[in-house]
Amino acid sequence: MLPEKLNKKLQDRKTNNAFRQLGNTSSLIDFSSNDYLGFTKSRTLFERAHEYLLDHSFTQNGSTGSRLLSGNHNLYNVFESILCEFHKSEAALVFNSGYDANLGFFSTLPQRGDIILYDELIHASIRDGLKMSDAKSYKFKHNDLADLENLIEKYQGPSEIYVVTESVFSMDGDSPDLMALAKLGNKYSIRLIIDEAHAVGVFGEKGVGKVQELHIEDAVFARIITFGKAIGCHGAAILGSQSLKAYLVNFCRSFIYTTALPPHTVATLNSAYQMLLKTEALKALHKNIAFFKSETIRLNLGSMFIDSNSAIHCCIIPGNETVKAIAIELAKKGFDVKPILSPTIPVGKERLRFCIHSYNSHQEISEVLSALATFVS
Repeated sequence: MLPEKLNKKLQDRKTNNAFRQLGNTSSLIDFSSNDYLGFTKSRTLFERAHEYLLDHSFTQNGSTGSRLLSGNHNLYNVFESILCEFHKSEAALVFNSGYDANLGFFSTLPQRGDIILYDELIHASIRDGLKMSDAKSYKFKHNDLADLENLIEKYQGPSEIYVVTESVFSMDGDSPDLMALAKLGNKYSIRLIIDEAHAVGVFGEKGVGKVQELHIEDAVFARIITFGKAIGCHGAAILGSQSLKAYLVNFCRSFIYTTALPPHTVATLNSAYQMLLKTEALKALHKNIAFFKSETIRLNLGSMFIDSNSAIHCCIIPGNETVKAIAIELAKKGFDVKPILSPTIPVGKERLRFCIHSYNSHQEISEVLSALATFVS
């Protein structure tokens, strides 16, 4: 049995309609997954990864150890070179997940006496890394660069100042003014870190991300990219200088003390990036995003949605019980739309989170939003 205080915390979750349970994958129409380009369902990608392994005589299933011991198979070198060329980065270091990358970066790079300024809506993986850091961290108002500049001026001194934000926020789908942020970084010589988890594969030519779309990669100290969203695979990478890579390899515990990704995963990532160069799915995705936004306006739902040009569109429906009930009704009509509950987001900001994909039809988009309109009316 759990200790009583832990049982009480579980009961509080149930009382507040915030209790989490693992579910099964469903056959409902997908408006919930991060598979924006449909790569996870691609038979072509599956077969190319298998062929790549056979062509390069890779027959082992596991990686056998950490990358610093026996797990740094040559596929890593090939793929990190591909990442450098595709993302115009001097160096790239692959991690096992976005969580590992963020946890490792923020617990390793900023030192005692340094300052970290972070957007108040930053991802939980970054927050966890900040908790493990010896540096002091302070939040600024969401996407408020005036508030950020006030903090930069307040804490300027001999210490390094790191500023971290996301190019697309996972719970809102919105973006900061990255051009203005880059100018702010140059003005004060701060170190910018941009999490591009929900931008890579969605923005920029061939899905290079928002940082490259705006040509500000030279103003960014580090980019964190993940492969579990539009890339349709698993893992992550930190993009930056060779010296940053060397420091992480030597001091980043979430990199050093974990078993490397197996060859099949890295081969799949390699093949996915080759598909990005040729796929038409990115165009289809943006057509669907534009159609989704136009349908929210036609159905008088626009005011309920957070403004977004990304693949993430959130309809604010306050109250865990209410938003869960509407998600259940949408599921009965065949649509998989996930409710996002407090305490994941603040009380009163509960929402339905719609993820748009290249493979959603206009009919599906119209039908799910028409159903939503009947439930919220």
